[in-house]
Amino acid sequence: MTIASDTDVIVAAAPAAKADTNSYVDWPAIIAGIVIASAISLVLLTFGSAIGLSFVNFHAGPDVPVIWIAIAAGTWLLWVEVSSFMAGAYVTGRLRRRHFDATEDEADVRDGAHGLLVWGGALIIGGLIAVGGISAAANAVGAAASTITNAAATVADDAGSAIDPNAYFVDQLFRPAPTATTLPAADTIGVRAETGRIIAQGAIAGSVSDPDKAYLAQVVSTNTGLTAEEANARVTEVITAVDQAKAEAAAAAETARKTGVVAAFLTAASLLVSAVGAYWAAQMGGNHRDNATVFRTVFRRVR
Repeated sequence: MTIASDTDVIVAAAPAAKADTNSYVDWPAIIAGIVIASAISLVLLTFGSAIGLSFVNFHAGPDVPVIWIAIAAGTWLLWVEVSSFMAGAYVTGRLRRRHFDATEDEADVRDGAHGLLVWGGALIIGGLIAVGGISAAANAVGAAASTITNAAATVADDAGSAIDPNAYFVDQLFRPAPTATTLPAADTIGVRAETGRIIAQGAIAGSVSDPDKAYLAQVVSTNTGLTAEEANARVTEVITAVDQAKAEAAAAAETARKTGVVAAFLTAASLLVSAVGAYWAAQMGGNHRDNATVFRTVFRRVR
């Protein structure tokens, strides 16, 4: 006969754990990180623009080479991008809900992925804002240019000559001689137009041909009262000024092209570095979340 003991223990089977069907992507935390990263970036870029550290319009003093200002602007951009994305990614990692169905290494990967989502989301939003701002600025500039053009056409009937880049050089050629008392009564409108075409053709070809120079000297002498030698000297001086202006314009265009290439490269490089920083910062935020890390020396409770 078996006698039941008062010490018998009844063990009940634990209910099966319910699988977590929630998404591993915590969008509220990501949005919070994007907002913080964008705000910090906007504030720092505004400060940089105030002191000239901007690729859009950086400037230097007369004794400071432009390359050093470009390096300073690139360094500032790198600091702004890395610091803002790391701050936003850290907050996202700290706020992300931890799913305890993963190992510590897997949790770190998920935290880092959330940091990359903050980085990507902020870039997309920033790109959309930039494109929208450029479009609005282009429309505003177009409207302003149209208004100015209409006003100029109303004020002056000969607006074409006012915007002709060769008009100043043609005026130089046909300035009266200082010693001239009377000039031939001739209509110089056609002569000036022809002179402008000769100068423009010379700029395109690279130089004004000798026959054109001789003809210009003859025309200038006839219409200004200068001697043949003085007319030749004036033509040579003006053509030299045209060549110098063309060289300066080409140098400015080349500088702008190189600056654009360097700015694009540094921007892309800073964004790639900031992606790495965002991944690491989100992992750090996740670790601090799991370990309940508190920065008591910085954030104190107000009692």
